[in-house]
This record gives sequence, structure tokens and C-alpha cells, in this order.
Amino acid sequence: MADDSCGCSGSGILWFLAGLGVGAAVGVLYAPKAGRETRESILNAAEEGRDLVQERARKYKEQAQQWADRGKDVIAQQKDNIRSAFEAGRQAYRDASQDPIPEPGTNL
Repeated sequence: MADDSCGCSGSGILWFLAGLGVGAAVGVLYAPKAGRETRESILNAAEEGRDLVQERARKYKEQAQQWADRGKDVIAQQKDNIRSAFEAGRQAYRDASQDPIPEPGTNL
């Protein structure tokens, strides 16, 4: 798991980036540029934002897949441990039940 000691979260970062994008868009709208330049700037900023979001989504998807794979490995390992312990217990029971019962009054 990620260290969250700063009190930040992934959603907080996304809100920050969204606010940054909105602020940049408003700033571009009020900048003294021609309409065509302004539209191109907005389009470029939107494309950069889309690319950033796609990259982050890909990264988070990979990280989630790694966590899922790690979890599956741990579960499989625990399943094998339990199966081994069960088989050992079964064998110990068989061994104990196959020992001859001593006759009363005899010493082993």
C-alpha cells in the first residue's frame, strides 16, 4: 500500500490537477490573443490533460493488476500450506490408529 503519511490521497491530486486545468483554461480565455490562437491553446491544453489522465489511468491499472497478482500468489501459498498441514494431520492420525493397542498388563 502507498504511504499516506502526508494526508494526501490520489483523489486530492486529481482534484488539484482538475483545478489547475480549469485555471489554465480561464487564464487562456482572458489572455490577449486572437480567437484562433486561443482555441488552439485550449485544444492543446485539453489534449495534454487527456494524455496525462490516460497515462495515470494506465499506471494505476498496472499497479492494481500487480496487487491482484500478489494477492493471488499469497492465497495460493496459504492454500498449499493448509493442504500440507491437513495431509500431515491425516497421516499422523493414520499412523496413530495403525499402532497396535497394548494388552492390559503388558509393558511396552
